[in-house]
Amino acid sequence: MKDPVIQLRSLTKRYGNHLAVDNLNLQVHKGEIFGLLGPNGAGKTTSILMMLGLTEPTSGTATVCGYNATSDAIKVKKKVGYMPDSVGFYDHMTALDNLLYIGRLNGLPERQLKDKAVRVLDVVGLAEAGMKKTATFSRGMKQRLGLADLLIKDPEVIILDEPTLGIDPTGVKDFLALIRKLSREQGLTVLLSSHHLHHVQQVCDRVGIFVEGRVLAEGNQASLAQQLFGKNGYMTSIVVENDLPHPWPLEAILKAWEAIDDISYQGNTIEFRCSRNITPALVRFFVENDCNIISVNQKNYELDDIYQKYFETGTSKRDYKKTV
Repeated sequence: MKDPVIQLRSLTKRYGNHLAVDNLNLQVHKGEIFGLLGPNGAGKTTSILMMLGLTEPTSGTATVCGYNATSDAIKVKKKVGYMPDSVGFYDHMTALDNLLYIGRLNGLPERQLKDKAVRVLDVVGLAEAGMKKTATFSRGMKQRLGLADLLIKDPEVIILDEPTLGIDPTGVKDFLALIRKLSREQGLTVLLSSHHLHHVQQVCDRVGIFVEGRVLAEGNQASLAQQLFGKNGYMTSIVVENDLPHPWPLEAILKAWEAIDDISYQGNTIEFRCSRNITPALVRFFVENDCNIISVNQKNYELDDIYQKYFETGTSKRDYKKTV
């Protein structure tokens, strides 16, 4: 894999006696959508500010697009677009005028600026609202215009801090779909910070579970589930037409399968706990043995399950280090 676009090494930030970010190590690669998931006050925004060179780390380094964010902050800002959780515009100006103003601040050539601004408004779905004053915009429309502010300077990386805050469900769905489309079509690297599990789950390739200034785990949902739930990471329940006899003749055959850790059955329902996903193979086995299947349910651990494992069952950092 190529060098990461964002690389944090032992990044630490103290405010007096308060440890806001604790020895953070993280890599985000080109074209990836990475979600920084954690409760408010976990240190997500402080980490972002260090990546942007807006606050200096107490120790450690943040490298973005090959530049040290502390010593080469201006170069980082040219490569990165940042949208905070609250985006502000000049309300007496139109969306297009706001965007033109941002373009001039970024040093874009005047002869190309208006055409580019119009194109970017179209990309974010605001083509018909360009001449409206931003005072009339909803929260969702302002977030789209905020995204246009980032895109007008052709960034390599965009960093979004709580971008779905205060947007209605339909607006959230559309906004996240737009983020994924931009990442896939333009190769944009996206770092998305949020405490909304479902939103992160919809759009991110990988997530980092962030709490008390530390990333306790990172990976895609499948790998996180495997880390946290071990042999119970994959569970398949199959309901057949008739109740199963005791003993069930096929049980001995299935217990010999390497991937199956446990089998339990009652009535016409059989549940398998497996070390990997073998649902298709189980279905084929049942069909080949003349078992009429009524339904198949595969348990997929979602971010909500993972979040609860860390934050609601009292899993501590020390517990995590013992299990991973």
